[in-house]
Amino acid sequence: MRDDPTFVEQIQRDLQDVRWLGPEEIRSRARRRGQRKIVVATVVLALAGVSAVAVAAPRKSAPPVHPAAAPSAAPTRHEIATEALLQPADLPQQVDVQLSQSGLGEPVLLDRMLGACRTSQGRSDGLQYSILSRSQTLVPKRAAAVLTQSDGLVTQDLYRLTPDASIQLLATMDDLVAPCAEWTSVGEYKAQGATGTASATHRWAVTQRDFAGDGAALLRHTGSQPVDRKTGKPIAAPPRPTITAVVRVGDLITVLSLRQTGTELDLRRLAEVAARRMCVAANPAC
Repeated sequence: MRDDPTFVEQIQRDLQDVRWLGPEEIRSRARRRGQRKIVVATVVLALAGVSAVAVAAPRKSAPPVHPAAAPSAAPTRHEIATEALLQPADLPQQVDVQLSQSGLGEPVLLDRMLGACRTSQGRSDGLQYSILSRSQTLVPKRAAAVLTQSDGLVTQDLYRLTPDASIQLLATMDDLVAPCAEWTSVGEYKAQGATGTASATHRWAVTQRDFAGDGAALLRHTGSQPVDRKTGKPIAAPPRPTITAVVRVGDLITVLSLRQTGTELDLRRLAEVAARRMCVAANPAC
């Protein structure tokens, strides 16, 4: 997807310029209109949800007055600004191209094959769904003209969830991964003119915790060399292990992965930088 602001993002920016009435002014207007025995319904629409306030005609006893919200309360952030993502200067390598996209209601993808492992056992895919998201791939300088995510140095997905969902995602990750501690995938293949049925064994494990942000985890995936089920002969080289960092800051979750030359230490360091970047868009603020 293109990185230009979407229609929804433009609405969010426009809403920032709207002057909303304070609690005292709302109550004052309600009392004046109530004296004229007019029933007023005020409906406020916001991107994060819908709330309705109805002011009825006057009654014999005055309704209770609730204290106004503290004026120092920080406003809730909705949009995910590009500043909340990793920046080219955060990488030791030179980067001059970014492939990016944004979305609404996207699933939080930790590992694409992990969902397949769970559903093959009759379980749910375990996916959480975001409210808003931004994704990017940072690619090396002098990269090819046609790029894909596999060409990138770093891929990053940044999601805004409800506060409870963001906390739950990290808290339940061990339970999510447990059924896939060891799983054998089976499927048809075609390689070098040969066809058949292949199998490979996959393993997932949470290897480290709490090294960045308000919570973090490293998810490690290893796979065996795929072999032909009939002959037992290898049909491809064994894959390198992959490590994914999952970091929470407030209601934001970021999923980071490096290309195969990156180390676990490199990923942890980058996750710490990403956590600091996320502060500009997190609820509550850092």
